[in-house]
Amino acid sequence: MSALTRNEAQLRARLLDVRHYEVTLDLTTGDQTFESSTVIRFAARTAGDTFLELKPDELRSVRLDGQPLDPAALVDGRLPLTGLTEGPHELHVDARMRYSRTGEGLHRFTDPADGETYVYTQMFMDDVQRVFPAFDQPDLKAVFEFTVTAPAHWTVLANGITTRIAGRPGDGGGNTEPDTERNAGRASDATSAPAPEPGVWKSAPTPIISTYLAAVAAGPWHSIRTEHAGLPFGLHCRRSLAPYLDADAAEILSLTTACYDRFHEKFTEPYPFDSYDQAFVPEFNAGAMENPGLVTFRDEYVFRSAVTDNERQRRAVTIAHEMAHMWFGDLVTLSWWDDIWLNESFAEYMGYQTLVEATRFTEPWTGFGMERKPWGYDADQRPSTHPVAPDAAAVPDTASALLNFDGISYAKGASALRQLVAWLGEKDFLAGINTHFARHKFANASLADFVDSLAAHTDRDVHAWAEIWLRTTGVDTLTPRVEESPGGWTLTVDRTGSRPHHIAAGLYDRAPDGAIEPREVLALDVPSDEVLSVGGPRPALLVLNDGDLTYAKVRLDATSLDTTLRGISDVPDPLTRAVLWNCLRDMVRDGELAAADYLAAAEAHVPAETDLEIVQNVLGFARTQIAVRHLAPAHRTEALATLTSIARALLRRTEDGAEPGLRLVAVRALIDSATQPDTVAAWLAEDTVPGGPELDPELRWRILARLSVLGAAHESDIAEALAADPSATGQEGAARCRAALPTAEAKAAAWDRLFHDDTLSNYLFTATAQGFWQPEQADLVREYVPRVYAEAVTLAARRGAAIADAAGRWALPGHEITEANLQAGRACLTDPAITPLLRRKLIDHLDDLSRALRTHH
Repeated sequence: MSALTRNEAQLRARLLDVRHYEVTLDLTTGDQTFESSTVIRFAARTAGDTFLELKPDELRSVRLDGQPLDPAALVDGRLPLTGLTEGPHELHVDARMRYSRTGEGLHRFTDPADGETYVYTQMFMDDVQRVFPAFDQPDLKAVFEFTVTAPAHWTVLANGITTRIAGRPGDGGGNTEPDTERNAGRASDATSAPAPEPGVWKSAPTPIISTYLAAVAAGPWHSIRTEHAGLPFGLHCRRSLAPYLDADAAEILSLTTACYDRFHEKFTEPYPFDSYDQAFVPEFNAGAMENPGLVTFRDEYVFRSAVTDNERQRRAVTIAHEMAHMWFGDLVTLSWWDDIWLNESFAEYMGYQTLVEATRFTEPWTGFGMERKPWGYDADQRPSTHPVAPDAAAVPDTASALLNFDGISYAKGASALRQLVAWLGEKDFLAGINTHFARHKFANASLADFVDSLAAHTDRDVHAWAEIWLRTTGVDTLTPRVEESPGGWTLTVDRTGSRPHHIAAGLYDRAPDGAIEPREVLALDVPSDEVLSVGGPRPALLVLNDGDLTYAKVRLDATSLDTTLRGISDVPDPLTRAVLWNCLRDMVRDGELAAADYLAAAEAHVPAETDLEIVQNVLGFARTQIAVRHLAPAHRTEALATLTSIARALLRRTEDGAEPGLRLVAVRALIDSATQPDTVAAWLAEDTVPGGPELDPELRWRILARLSVLGAAHESDIAEALAADPSATGQEGAARCRAALPTAEAKAAAWDRLFHDDTLSNYLFTATAQGFWQPEQADLVREYVPRVYAEAVTLAARRGAAIADAAGRWALPGHEITEANLQAGRACLTDPAITPLLRRKLIDHLDDLSRALRTHH
């Protein structure tokens, strides 16, 4: 399919005024395809030619202003519209469309737990064309109305409030229908009653929105409905997850309404849509999608097993993030995809900040620092780095735009906004935001528009700030130089990079009892020609960027590094500890700290750590990066033994049951790091960990996966576990375990499923890929290493972006830290058939590989 270029979009936007889409979908015609009929009302500003986008299974008919067009004119997803006259036009398109199994377009999923089927749209970037025809670009906004025919017992959700206009609800159980219909039409004898007529649902018209934001979700949803601030709010999930959504509904709704109220305190523009539904949908590729009035979330956020409180916090951040998009992204939308950061950075920043202000989660910035900022730092140091706000020339088409949904557009952009707020002050920042909404509501805007809105409320040079922060690449590094001086000491901050930073420097002393105590916080502007003279003794610990208000790597002077390695767990504030752990992490990746020293610090301090985000992320980095990549293979078993020792220390600490979240983290860490099967096999046999917790589905599958890797589980064990848990996550767990079995036959079968079975869904593909490559099985799978790159290229070209993304993330051999692997990957980059998305993933994979190789020498 042809990617839409920016030049083509600009020409079409000058020609067309698109006003209204009336989309009719019939979801009752089979499990492979559905019927799609669309009426598009638009006007041409002048006479001219243009085109419509559509990716049908079969294009049946097209009529423009009542005159038929030749369906055969559709080529490469584009239907030419030639000879348009100035004035209004009406286009009718009838097509048969194909359901997706990869989370793109209209995704269809049948729940193995109960056989019920669900469909939902993911229209992002250019996937609306898989559902109905469109002039598909973000600056051709229009009103959308949907009419959907669906099985009788289904409910249809859309951007606007939906109403059943025909058919009666069938017998399906559950609270899937609006209250007035919930008990209607129940058949007393399902075997003798005729099949109920399909339901026909009509959505209320939306305000004008972009094509990629249109949304439908249909199925026998389990729904929880309420009202807040005069608007209907709803939560929806598949029926097999109903008990788990019910258990968390009060928390989710409380978070949702708290964020809604806080945004109305911040923003002068009210929420612009007629309802707020949150649908937790299966096999979703992203964390969530900001469809106006119908936000879709991956349904792993409906927790069916025990989770930690910081995992609940991540869900809360996502809820806040998506609601922020209702203003930034949906009300005001980017003009072209070079400004995707305007959507994502803003929502990312607001998601974390709003939790602090409006919910019980008061420390989300620690999670941001430990999890999100390293994502940005890593992406920004790779050859594939790009500015937060790239030049338009760098995003010439939709294919290149898709590459920029990464740690730079999210984490770096949000970090830049946080630094901007610290520099401007929140009052002026919010005043500029509200001006932006007022100027561009229900329209489109660019970086220049955003900066102009901010500049209207401050004397600071926001335009210069935007150029230096948003138009440049790379991560600055801030390094302190501390020198003794008469009566005190001096501080100079050296900077590699080009950005100004407004930071805090925290000074800490060692108390006689060994505690690390804060002495003073210095406010610094970097760069500065000033050498700062400080009275009193030299501190035991000096922390640049204390409070984590800027986006920069930091380093430690020799005394502070020694204090950190010996006593990081004694630092009182978790956000300061997060800055220090990130410093150690970056030093490992940059070859400035031995991986073994990081692991020793983890062994010394994680057992005393109180913040779950820090524990979880330090152990995660040690497990997936230190043990697998940055230590030579000969030291992996020893590293895993160290991680097992840390996990056992945490288990001893939590025996009293006072820290269930920390205990759960410890249990997971011990399972994942086990080098011998005895302990975890006993847990599985007894269905509990001594002292708790009892095993839930997630822990059972986690243990079975590790036993599979270690050769202590067999196909019969996997089949038995799947019979006990035939759910969707059970299917994924079984796929992961089968691919992890250490036999040539299991690997060959998994390889065939990955690269030659196009029926594999996006989630089952990912699970199989996760199981396939195991460091403990390096010899067994080495023959596949040189083969994987060419296979991935062919797969990505055949199956599309979602599978290309999954292959780039999970199907490449990240454990094989060898020059041969590096060269095989580099050779693949020269393949002209490689898709842009897979190419970007491969570049990132090879950068991680080359960094790890350097740490081995």
